Amino acid sequence: MDFIKESMFHIHLIMAISWIGGSVFMFVLGVSLRDKKAQQDVYPHIGPIFGWFEVVALVALLISGFYLGGYYKLFPLLIHPNGTIISDTIRIKALLVLILTVATIIHFIIAYKTNGMERTKLQNLLSRGSSMLIFFLNLFVMHYAIILRDIL
Repeated sequence: MDFIKESMFHIHLIMAISWIGGSVFMFVLGVSLRDKKAQQDVYPHIGPIFGWFEVVALVALLISGFYLGGYYKLFPLLIHPNGTIISDTIRIKALLVLILTVATIIHFIIAYKTNGMERTKLQNLLSRGSSMLIFFLNLFVMHYAIILRDIL
């Protein structure tokens, strides 16, 4: 059982590094590519590769996170919080992961459907807004993950 737990922890850690690192890379890319032509040249090529990689990383994070939550018996604390730091931390992290997952789904659908096409103002707003939300939520999720790791 410890081998499986350790393997899941390492998968979770590697996928989190990939997820957050990719998010930072795409954020820097988006900020640094101000030229519309450069964006049109780069994003249609890099976007789909990155998007599918991030979907795999997110699924692996969710699977390994659910496993580790079960292993450490954290799910009862979500349903019946007891006011302890671990209870509060797991609840906040779970809420942030839920919002992050929804934002990722929204962003992925818009990016997939409009790859290489001109976006409407609403699609642009939702895509960029969800992208920024994902970037900042990653930092908060990482913070609460560090707190949990210190406790466990």
